[in-house]
Amino acid sequence: MRSRYAAYAVGAVDYILLSTHPDGPHHRADTAVWRSEVEAFCSDTTFEGLQVHGAGFEAPGLGWVEFTATLQRGDEDVSFRERSRFRPHNGRWRYLDGRAILIP
Repeated sequence: MRSRYAAYAVGAVDYILLSTHPDGPHHRADTAVWRSEVEAFCSDTTFEGLQVHGAGFEAPGLGWVEFTATLQRGDEDVSFRERSRFRPHNGRWRYLDGRAILIP
């Protein structure tokens, strides 16, 4: 999770695309459009911090990480808390999907 956050923060788009599981809802077959969307998100967002709350396994071959990402877009706080799931693909853990958790 930390490596993906860092990739977003520095605009390492190739890493973000490669670390996304092909079976997940964020994976796009049209990589040119996907790349453009990720580049826009990275350039429009200020990444201020990441706090990992926990990690573990839901099942064999299905891991999770719960975190809070502190983000700013212009004057707007767009921070969020998420429980992300990861699944191996070609020998590496890849981001599969995530579920938002309300920040109290």
